[in-house]
Amino acid sequence: MLKQNLQLRLGQKLAPQQIQLMKLIQLHTLEFEEELERELEENPALEKVQEESNEEEFSSVDEGFETEGTDTISTDFDVNEYIFDDEPAYKTASSNYSADDEEFDNESLLTEGQSLYDYLLEQINLSTIDEDDLKIAEYIIGNLDNDGYLRREIKQIVDDLAFSQGIITDKEKITDILENYVQKLDPPGVGARGLQECLLLQIEKKVSADKAVILAGNILRSQFDALTNKHYNKIIQKYDIDEEDLKDALEVISKLSPKVGGNFDTQTITINQEIIPDFVIQIKENKNGEIDVIPLLNSKNAPSLRVSEEYKDILTTYSHDKKSADHKQAALFIKQKLDAAKWYIDAINQRQNTLLQTISAIVKLQRNYFITSDEKSLKPMILKDVADITGFDISTISRVVKSKYADTPNGIIYLKNLFSDSLTNDDGEEVSTKEIKNHLQEVISKENKRKPLTDDALVGLLKERGYNIARRTIAKYREQLNIPVARLRKEL
Repeated sequence: MLKQNLQLRLGQKLAPQQIQLMKLIQLHTLEFEEELERELEENPALEKVQEESNEEEFSSVDEGFETEGTDTISTDFDVNEYIFDDEPAYKTASSNYSADDEEFDNESLLTEGQSLYDYLLEQINLSTIDEDDLKIAEYIIGNLDNDGYLRREIKQIVDDLAFSQGIITDKEKITDILENYVQKLDPPGVGARGLQECLLLQIEKKVSADKAVILAGNILRSQFDALTNKHYNKIIQKYDIDEEDLKDALEVISKLSPKVGGNFDTQTITINQEIIPDFVIQIKENKNGEIDVIPLLNSKNAPSLRVSEEYKDILTTYSHDKKSADHKQAALFIKQKLDAAKWYIDAINQRQNTLLQTISAIVKLQRNYFITSDEKSLKPMILKDVADITGFDISTISRVVKSKYADTPNGIIYLKNLFSDSLTNDDGEEVSTKEIKNHLQEVISKENKRKPLTDDALVGLLKERGYNIARRTIAKYREQLNIPVARLRKEL
């Protein structure tokens, strides 16, 4: 049985302008410059005011920003009667692009080089391999990953050759071509099916009677598990050698490459990344002898923009002609462009204000760190702390600090690295987890490498420094710092 009823619902929906503003806030300086140039090309009603050559590279918080030509534009007829959507139509196009499309649009950032695939094909085509085997070899090369490994099973390659290439073969044939042709190519180690085989292929290319090289080959061939687990005593007993002999062999192994394809361009494209600081933090002494920490905004984030006076005049001319439908349509188009230009200028101003307020709040919370440049002086700080000071939403703060860098007296830092959770020490003070990680790293760096400290021992040492931390927390911090367990830190 069908029923009818009424329901009232409240919902929030972001307008295209709000989405665009959030994207603008998230852009770092280099991306923002590209976005601005794109907007200037798309909207002829938006103009960039020529800047004087003596302009400061960075703008302070107190200076503020002014833009020109944002006054109301009047017409003799009601343009709204021709507008069915109150949003500039071309602004809605932002929803047609995915996040992946926004990564790199500037072709100048891309440089082309030779890939591992091309390098191997050149060699295999110059070899003495027959034509039928060449096709199989080329297919094997095409299945190598960027590190030069063959991760696929031989049986899968046999099936693929049969279905996609029409080549009927077997596992023995594929293995023979892999080992006798592909693995003989340069760089040594290419075509390996695992780390052990990769290192062995490289050590076998070292034709040497040197004792250390021979021992290194034997260890890789027969004692690889003991090597990876650093069971050095087992290796010493196995080959009846002393520690110095083992050290020499380990030095030979350490010079081998675990990723032989790493020196080649992946997908034949290398991205040239350049860090341009979005902010600069200046430390100055004022007239009263006190230290001021001054946050500045890169002036590239604060361009001088204005609405085109020429387009305003054109709109006025067209709007006086109420009879011509073409003129009304032209006036509508110009009005949309002018409104879009005004909105974009307002959005840029709002972006500047948001960036400056956020960096000012961060400087206020981390003042001691910027003065001392000592990571141990970092205070616990989360996104909510900055949001409480600025009045912005936490998501807005997250967008501001994403991909943003600041030039400080101690070098360029990533803003996200200033954020950390807190723990309470024995004195009842809240300390940053970064401070604890620094102490942990310091303790491990000074340990006896022949007898590395276990996590339980680290708990005791940090407790002596006033940090009462559980063993599982130590293990978590150690993993975040990419520090292996004690057994794998052992050295001879």
